[in-house]
Amino acid sequence: MTSATLRSSTSLIETPKAYEALLERIRDAHLLGSTEAILTWDQETMMPPGGVELRSRQVAILARLQHQLSTHPAVGELIAQCESDKSFIGSHSIESANVREIRRDYDRAVKLPERLMSEFAEVSSKGQHEWAAARKASDFKRFLPWLEKLVKLNREKASCLGVPSGGEAWDALADTFEPGCTAATVTKVFTPLRTRLVKLLGELMGSARRPSNRFNELALPIEAQARFVRMVVESIGFDFQRGRLDSSTHPFCGGSHCDDVRLTTRYSEACVNDALGSSMHEAGHGMYEQGLPACAIGTPAGLAESLGIHESQSRLWENQVGRGLPFWKWCAPKLADYFGQSVGGFSTTELYGAANVVEPGFIRVDADEATYNMHVMVRFDLERLLISGALEPKDLPGEWNRKYKDYLNLTVPDDRRGCLQDVHWSMGAFGYFPTYTLGTLYSAQFYDAAKRAMPGLEDGFAQGEFKPLLGWLNREIHAHGRRYLPEELCVRVTGAPLSAEPYLNYLEGKLRPLYCA
Repeated sequence: MTSATLRSSTSLIETPKAYEALLERIRDAHLLGSTEAILTWDQETMMPPGGVELRSRQVAILARLQHQLSTHPAVGELIAQCESDKSFIGSHSIESANVREIRRDYDRAVKLPERLMSEFAEVSSKGQHEWAAARKASDFKRFLPWLEKLVKLNREKASCLGVPSGGEAWDALADTFEPGCTAATVTKVFTPLRTRLVKLLGELMGSARRPSNRFNELALPIEAQARFVRMVVESIGFDFQRGRLDSSTHPFCGGSHCDDVRLTTRYSEACVNDALGSSMHEAGHGMYEQGLPACAIGTPAGLAESLGIHESQSRLWENQVGRGLPFWKWCAPKLADYFGQSVGGFSTTELYGAANVVEPGFIRVDADEATYNMHVMVRFDLERLLISGALEPKDLPGEWNRKYKDYLNLTVPDDRRGCLQDVHWSMGAFGYFPTYTLGTLYSAQFYDAAKRAMPGLEDGFAQGEFKPLLGWLNREIHAHGRRYLPEELCVRVTGAPLSAEPYLNYLEGKLRPLYCA
């Protein structure tokens, strides 16, 4: 299928031959990357522990070959030829956006030595394996040598990419996940956000009225939980003909393209809402991937725009939908089909309240909406210190614990519930964490736009009608791939640049009635 299939206008501008040749090379590189992604998914879900040594070498050679293809001088020449055709590049078409994004990726990739990319892939593969074992044993010293290597590699990567004018090394890493993201821009968002969240949290914790937590303390069989969350994930729109759901230490969404999307979740017998929340979250990621255009696989038009936009989709389905009263009006009657009489005494109101209990805790992925972003802020602070050299890896547990006392007034009991809880640093993903909060803010703004576009949307949720929302997200966000930069996409979809106000209004509007008389 030629690129003409992707054209979004009736322009008769001829597609340059250089463009077709460029896409052919980019698609070949993508095939290697998508193969590596499947090997990584297998390592996290099904691979026996003894396979880690060879697996790390497998992903290393794939990363090296992908880097070679992506940075071949011919790629740069073809990009330049496309850019020289002003009528083509200035057409505002999907093709011109592809060239822009390929240029951005190429300019960044050529700064990174092949040796660094290969070593990065091998060390992160082994590091994830060691992190999982260290986390299980709550043994930071076991993971420390790998963390030291990964921090060193990230410092080198940042140095190769170059520090933006007036910025810091962390910015170079963050830009690979969220275009234009810098520590300064994140701080500008986080500082007032934290102030208002602290105020809200003080109100809620000081209230004599609290939702019942009884449902969250009910032990339910994991086998039944797995069947229940699969039903929910399928009902909201995840296509199991093009995806699957498995278990892993840390829930994630992987796979290779829109027709092969791999979700993982995790289960706790003590709380089905943990599995429900993580499964709906990953399904949000998965439905974004499944909504990307199949005809654009291997090109920027077939890839998600950024991790912040990606996170907006997962947070929207997990929170605005999954923690909403309309969802529980639909879901509550179905619980007995999976858990029998043990759930018979819970009203819809109580189940809705249980989904919105606020209680500062140690684990980010289990956090309620009022405290979640505090967890992200801690990690943002620590990443900057690690990359700048102001904090050495060996001192991470102490600084982590100090910040948790400062941000959430919690005394961290062990490393498993402290600095070993997240998989990201073992993957070498420094600069990633703020996208969770950016995505949270995007989610509320997108959701407001969806409700304006479709009056009565939430009434449909109560009847199990989730297709209108998914269809709107498909059209407004998923189908565009990387055509628009995050801020531009936000304005196109919502009519305004990103703001914390929609999220804070949503959060305060939901939680205050549950807690304050």
